Amino acid sequence: MNIKGDTLIKIVKLGRPMFLFDGFLLFIMGALLAVIFNAEFSLTKFIMGYSILLLCHLAVHYSNDYYDFKTDSLSGPSTVSAGSGVLLENPELKQFSKGFAVVLNLLSVVLAAVFTVIFSYPAEFFLLAVFGNFLAWFYTAPPLKLAYNRLGEVSNALYGILLPSAGFFTLMGTLTIPMLIFTIPLAFSRLFLTNSANIPDMEGDKLGGKITLVVANGRRFGFKFIGVSAFMMTLSFALISVTSLYPQVLNFKVITFISLIPLSLGILELLKMPLDRESATKYATFNIKSIFLIGILINSYFVFLILS
Repeated sequence: MNIKGDTLIKIVKLGRPMFLFDGFLLFIMGALLAVIFNAEFSLTKFIMGYSILLLCHLAVHYSNDYYDFKTDSLSGPSTVSAGSGVLLENPELKQFSKGFAVVLNLLSVVLAAVFTVIFSYPAEFFLLAVFGNFLAWFYTAPPLKLAYNRLGEVSNALYGILLPSAGFFTLMGTLTIPMLIFTIPLAFSRLFLTNSANIPDMEGDKLGGKITLVVANGRRFGFKFIGVSAFMMTLSFALISVTSLYPQVLNFKVITFISLIPLSLGILELLKMPLDRESATKYATFNIKSIFLIGILINSYFVFLILS
């Protein structure tokens, strides 16, 4: 197939590469935690492990743009949500987007199988990858259409568990109780992020039949839920700090302090309660950037601990 340069650019844009950074932050967070737990860092394992996630993460962008076409056409793209907008302007790429998503999902699963065999990892590693790709595909695809059937938030909370677990598993070769406990506040961070992304799309999602918490209960409830999610994330990190499950070098009070960034925004939004789309989108954008920021800060703290 002969693909012109401008078409190739559109295909790349369709994959929303800038939003891959969030998944990378979670993956590397789990990998760094494994190193703090004395796992040996293997560049080969890291690259192969992240490639499994990258393929899956890309796939969900292409499949979502295909299955969300109607909904996105009703709300239009924003800086934080409603797809890439490429298919709205280039509907001839719809079938390509769907087919490419299938190929990416299959490649992700195949690479996970290869990784499992090469490094003699337990079958759970492969099953983790299969489950991640299952969630990615059926997030918007029928018959499950999780995002359209009140399960979108649950799916994204699970990503807060799966992505760092994948990074940890990649280097450690197993999952541990401390790792799974560490993902609890990260699951709340996904709820904070997901509901923030759904805030601008409320009207379009409602017309398109996507039943999110924001659609079902309104922006006021959405901002309240965002605030509660931020509080639970901070509280979870604070409670982890009083356990003795982690190496002494790891001070969860530092991470708890970092988590105050989205919590501060959540409190501010409860006070301001911006309900019109324009102002709500502005605050939702701040929320999403704050999650990226705390990911960078936590990873930087982990790197500091490892190097020192």
